[in-house]
Amino acid sequence: MASPRLETYCCPNRDAATQLVMSFQPQVFCGVCIGSASASLLLTILQLLPKKGQSLRTMPKASSSSTILLLISVCDILGGSGVIFRSSVWLGFPGFVANISVANGTDVWPSAFCVGSAMWIQLLYSAGFWWLFCYAVDSYLVVRRSAGLSTIVLYHMMAWGLAVLLCVEGVALLYYPSLSSCERGLEHAIPHYITTYAPLLLVLVVNPILFRRTVSAVASLLKGRQGIYTENERRLGMEIQMRFFKIMLVFIVCWSSNIINESLLFYLEMQPDINEMPLKNIRSAALITWIIMGVLNPMQGFLFTLAFYGWTGWRVDLKWQKREIPWESMSSSTVGENDYPSPVNYQSNVHDSKKISTTDSQQTDEAISMLSEGNTSGDDRVTRSSPIYQGW
Repeated sequence: MASPRLETYCCPNRDAATQLVMSFQPQVFCGVCIGSASASLLLTILQLLPKKGQSLRTMPKASSSSTILLLISVCDILGGSGVIFRSSVWLGFPGFVANISVANGTDVWPSAFCVGSAMWIQLLYSAGFWWLFCYAVDSYLVVRRSAGLSTIVLYHMMAWGLAVLLCVEGVALLYYPSLSSCERGLEHAIPHYITTYAPLLLVLVVNPILFRRTVSAVASLLKGRQGIYTENERRLGMEIQMRFFKIMLVFIVCWSSNIINESLLFYLEMQPDINEMPLKNIRSAALITWIIMGVLNPMQGFLFTLAFYGWTGWRVDLKWQKREIPWESMSSSTVGENDYPSPVNYQSNVHDSKKISTTDSQQTDEAISMLSEGNTSGDDRVTRSSPIYQGW
């Protein structure tokens, strides 16, 4: 799981709320984290591997959207690996874990492990948040024809740069002046929690807005292609809208428990004594959401692949042969319009107009293909003749 409480626990003078959740059934909690992260890791890799009897989602020149989706999965895989490693050490070496953040301790390895593993998990999941935000931005720019592979460098700088900057800054403020004597107090820890949850809240607030604008722009593109909005165009627009809905649904399901848990723990921290009887229900709710976080946070990787590509099946093909996705025609009228040759007696201005129209149609189809890439369940797809629609 990914929570700023992991870093807070490394302080010897940790707050009572952090001590409450971290000391609640640690063996059970670590076992839950290992089981959830392992299942998600294996299923995510299975989803991404090529399958026998199916076309690979490969492109001669990968789009920025497909690259971003792959990087999101990579962040989830690496973050899940960190969860498995950290929980395995906590479960297998309780004596080693008992020395974590002991004041005036001479062994620095337990504290180093505590900080390093917590930062690894937090950094990878934070980077995944930033990449998900970049995906929403890229989807909007693609339909506006303002994005491409050239922008992927900017996305790398923003996602990795901001993730590292916020993670290091938050941890540095939390452990000031040193790990063995970090200051105690809610005001001192707030910057760390802000830098942790800022990208998560950004995705929750901004991504739905960008996705909604993208869907509206897609509808305008499809209408403008032929001047009409047929059933095929309507169906493709609904598929893209459904993909965005699934992405946000997975994100909300996997991370809403973190927000609820953190709100409850902050409320407990502001109480003079968190062990008072009137706070029993609050403590129980915090512990329940803590266990739920251990289950849902690592499962994000697998659930995202379902939202991106659907279920790809069990039969793995390790030959890595490149094949072409059997894209069906998005619109039979479009195929017919592009397949028929122009009469030789057309005037030059009519021929130029036809060429511009064909170019605009190809650009529109390219943008739609990037948004619907990986989704092969629909009945209507973009034209197969264009090389941009050969799968990754």
